Amino acid sequence: MWRVRSVEELGSSHGWRLLRGVLDDGREVFAKLGAASGVFASEAAGLRWLGEAIAVPEVVEAGPDRLVLTWVRQERPSPAAAERFGRDLARLHRAGADAFGAPWPGFIAELPMDNAPAPDWPSFYAERRVLPFLARAGLPAAGAAAVERAAARFAEVAGPPEPPARIHGDLWSGNVLWSGGAAVLVDPAAHGGHRETDLAMLELFGLPYLDRVLGAYREEFPLADGWRERAPLHRLHPLLVHAVLFGGSYRDAVTAAARRVLEL
Repeated sequence: MWRVRSVEELGSSHGWRLLRGVLDDGREVFAKLGAASGVFASEAAGLRWLGEAIAVPEVVEAGPDRLVLTWVRQERPSPAAAERFGRDLARLHRAGADAFGAPWPGFIAELPMDNAPAPDWPSFYAERRVLPFLARAGLPAAGAAAVERAAARFAEVAGPPEPPARIHGDLWSGNVLWSGGAAVLVDPAAHGGHRETDLAMLELFGLPYLDRVLGAYREEFPLADGWRERAPLHRLHPLLVHAVLFGGSYRDAVTAAARRVLEL
């Protein structure tokens, strides 16, 4: 059993206390503390699964009320690190999954997600991701109707069928830490999904040297034609998550994305 030598408060996020600590063996760690729930066990399972293929923090401890990870020493991103990330992300996606879904309960931030397997990605995305969050997002009637019509077309507009990819599931720039000339991924909502979902999320809020990331990715693992045009489809769920958490203009963004899906 390890002991803590020192602790530094880092603030809070989603109601969790964030801490930096030094253990008695000299290891630096990052910890989230919060009310008992399944979110920390889910995150730990996702990190271990992703860690079979890409750099992630080591899980030191995962319990109902805490998650302790090795500390990531961050540095400025570089073009070389971005290209390495693109290749690493391609290898992560190629590592694959047994099904669309995951064998652990899903969470994104503090919000639960259904990870029960589905036979194909369009049905998984509609039934496990988009429609459940639509019910909580508070969209006006016209916007909700647009999302429902878009969901009915997912099978038509999703592009060529692909096997389940091993995806991060919440891959915005804040969950990409640059360290040691590489990208280290944190805070996953990991599951077997569509690889274009991770790429669309990277573009949604921007990432340093994103063109280098995408170029290296495509050299390692070419994408089907039309992947850029399908980005609004893959952004529907993360935008719905933001609408649930923050409301406001994210509801308009969801409606706009749904209408773009209907134009595909």
